[in-house]
Formats: sequence, C-alpha cells, structure tokens
Amino acid sequence: MSESSQTNDLRNRIIFTVLILAIYRLGTFVPLPGIDPEQLQVMMDSNQKGLLGMFNVFAGGAVSRMAIFALGIMPYISSSIIIQLLTGVTDYFKNLKAQGEIGRQKITQITRYGTVLLATVQGYGLAVGLESSADLVINPGVFFKISTVTTIVAGTIFLMWLGEQITQRGIGNGISLIIFSGIVAEIPRALVTTFELGRTGAISTLMIIFIFILLVATILFIVFMERALRKILINYPKRQMGNKMYGGESSHLPLKINSAGVIPAIFASALLLLPVTFSNFNVSQNETFLNISSYFSQGQPLYMILYASGIIFFTFFYTSITFNPSETAENLRKYGGFIPGIRPGESTAIYIDTILTRLTTIGALYLTLVCLMPEFLIANYPIPFYLGGASVLIVVVVAIDTVTQVQTRLMSSQYEQLIKKTKFGR
Repeated sequence: MSESSQTNDLRNRIIFTVLILAIYRLGTFVPLPGIDPEQLQVMMDSNQKGLLGMFNVFAGGAVSRMAIFALGIMPYISSSIIIQLLTGVTDYFKNLKAQGEIGRQKITQITRYGTVLLATVQGYGLAVGLESSADLVINPGVFFKISTVTTIVAGTIFLMWLGEQITQRGIGNGISLIIFSGIVAEIPRALVTTFELGRTGAISTLMIIFIFILLVATILFIVFMERALRKILINYPKRQMGNKMYGGESSHLPLKINSAGVIPAIFASALLLLPVTFSNFNVSQNETFLNISSYFSQGQPLYMILYASGIIFFTFFYTSITFNPSETAENLRKYGGFIPGIRPGESTAIYIDTILTRLTTIGALYLTLVCLMPEFLIANYPIPFYLGGASVLIVVVVAIDTVTQVQTRLMSSQYEQLIKKTKFGR
C-alpha cells in the first residue's frame, strides 16, 4: 500500500468516525413519543443532582430531552461488566476466552444478548417511571409502555452497532468515543450555565476562577499520569548462528501506571446507575424513592464509598485480565530475554507482578482522586455535571488514546515506505 493510499485510508477513517458521531448526536435530539416537554423540563430542573444528572452526562444530554437514546450505551457497558466478571469466575467463559477468535465472537454475541435484555428491563422501568410522574405522559397506558420500550431498546442496539462500526472502520474505541462526544458536545452549555450562575450571584467570581484553575490542573495531572511509564530493563544474550553473532541487545518492558485507562470510571458509574436508574424519575412523595435518591447524591458517604470502591476494584480487575505476568515471563524465557538479577521463569513472573501491583495501586488511587475530588464541589455548588471529575477524565483519556492511534497509523506508514526504499535501493 502506497503512502498516499494509507493517508487516504486514515482520512477516510477519521471522516467515517465524525459522521457516525454526528448521527449519534442527532439521535439525542429525537424525543420519545407521548412526552410533555414542559413537564419534562420541570422534572429535570428538580432532579439535576444525584444519579439522574450523572446518567444525563453519559447519555450526552439525551435524558434531559428524553430522547430515543435516553439509555445511551450504558446497557451495553453493564452487560460487558457482567460478562467480564463471569469470565474471571466461570469455566464456561474461561474456555470461550481460551478459544481465541471464535471464543471472542461468541462472548461478543452473548454480550449483545445481555444488552438487549438489560435495555428491555430498563426501558420498561423508564416507561413506568415516566407514567408515575404527574402529567409527564400525555396518554399513559399499555401502548405508551410498548412504544417506549421498543424505541429505547432499538436506540440502544443502534448505538451499540454504531460503536462497533467506529471500532472496526474508524479511529479509536467506538463505545468510549460515543461517551466522549456526548460529554464534549454538552461542555459549552455547561460553561454558559456556570457563567450565568456567576452573573446572577449564585456562585462568586473567585469560585468560578478557582473551578477553572482546578479544571486545568486536573487535565494536566491526568495527562501526566496517563503518559507515566515504569520501564523494566530486559537483556538478550548473544547467540552465534553460523559465522554471525546475534542478540546482546537491551530493551525495556513498559508498564503504565494506569493500565486500565478510563474503563474503571465508566464501569463504576455504570454499576451505580444500574440498580437505581429510575428512582429519580419518580418525582412523587414516595418515601422509598426519596430515600434511595438521597443516598445516591453528590457528597453522600454511601455514594462516595461505593464509587471509590468500584473504581479501585475495576482498576485491579481490568488490569488483571489485560496483562498476564506469567505469560509475559514465559515469552521472555522463550526468546532468551531476562531481567538483570532475576531468574527467568516463575521468579520473573513474581517480579513483574509485584511491580504491576504497585503501579496499579497508584493508578487506582489516582483515578479515585480525579473522579471524587470535583464531586464535592458539585455537591456544594450548582456546578454542571459535565465539569465533574469522571467527565474530564473520560474526555482527556479518550482524546489521548485516539491521537495515539492516529500517530501510530502515520508512523507505520512512514516505516513501511522507509523499508521499501531501503529494500529496492530507491
């Protein structure tokens, strides 16, 4: 493939990704049938805090408009969490994972079925919750429930398909980019809201300045931690093959402080949203709903403990399934590589695992700090959710990963051209 054709391929992938994300954004403005927009606005104004506000962030504002993408991609993420947890504890899913590509396709298929099931249950809960809100539904009844569930499930499946198309034919991880685009598209509105609060006196000017200084500092901190590496020195002994000597070189095994990326924050948020997603849709004086909602609002101890615990757990869990120290040590032994001062084999695996555990601990604490610190500000001041820690983390990490993929494709194109020129003497 020539350099121009590879450049065209990259350009086409970027254009394809942008078009898919534009389709997603259009869908967040298509409302569900049978909803009174004025009553919906009243309900959203009174339920901005708590999980409903967080859910609106991950749905790209679709919840506040009660659009066909109101559930967003969260049912797919929840299904992925369940399947990955089962992969770690059940023999059936372990065997599927060991089967390679065929097993991966089977796991993907099961994840899709789980997505449909969760979207159906959540869609029905959404329909019931909307009907229980006074005057929100114009014509409540069986037909409204059926149409709402069908529309919501179809929207979620369509989003899942869009994400897979981006991953296969575009640039970056499709699911992460969908969440990323939803947050980025709503950030200008969040900034305008913040400035309006300052103008009306709800937030002082000094507080607004402090918020933006904290925002910039958080972004710089995230970039620094995401780029941080621990390099383990690997030596290769010299080997003689015929009249030539090979090896005798050194390289490094790079280990990131945060190997899990943004996945723990998304997974922890999805688990918090799953059990009480619709408690906030009921604006009646039902004591059960009100108690559940009060426990899961910003600044509440239970919310913070569950959120932090989820982030820490998924950081270790996702790192354990994406990086296997024993497999890495075995590969080093096969190719003659060794860590100076460490015996090949099991000792190398233990050494790598020890370093990885320390790095993952730092990474888990870093993710917890970034995600929870701004939540206290949101709890005490009317700051939009889109300026929260999880939102900033997702935006920065996904942007870094996407840019890295673009750079990798450009570099591979340049290397191929260099190799061809060297080979043919041009």
